[in-house]
Amino acid sequence: SDRISIARSLRKRPTDAESTLWRRLRGRQIAGVKFRRQAPIGPYIVDFISYDPRIVVELDGGQHAEPGHSERDAVRDRWLRSQGFAVLRFWDSDVLANPEAVLSAILAAVERRRG
Repeated sequence: SDRISIARSLRKRPTDAESTLWRRLRGRQIAGVKFRRQAPIGPYIVDFISYDPRIVVELDGGQHAEPGHSERDAVRDRWLRSQGFAVLRFWDSDVLANPEAVLSAILAAVERRRG
């Protein structure tokens, strides 16, 4: 399908922030959780997803500050939550400046979900 080929091409062109975070999420480095990158789910392609526990991590670059973008993000987040996912959003700049803080927030979400 179209979405799968879009996801495939996005995987070939990750942003610096995506590459930085992926190096830390891949291979079950966070509490043994398996994350996938640029994964299609429903009508969307998400930056990072774990199906167990159900967590989506989205990285926002400058384009997310544009008019209309935050409404689209909100609709997308609502849909993902309706599917049982926790949605975590971080700015690209935060990932690059302070990856440890981003990783601890993801770990905290994993621990909350596993209860």
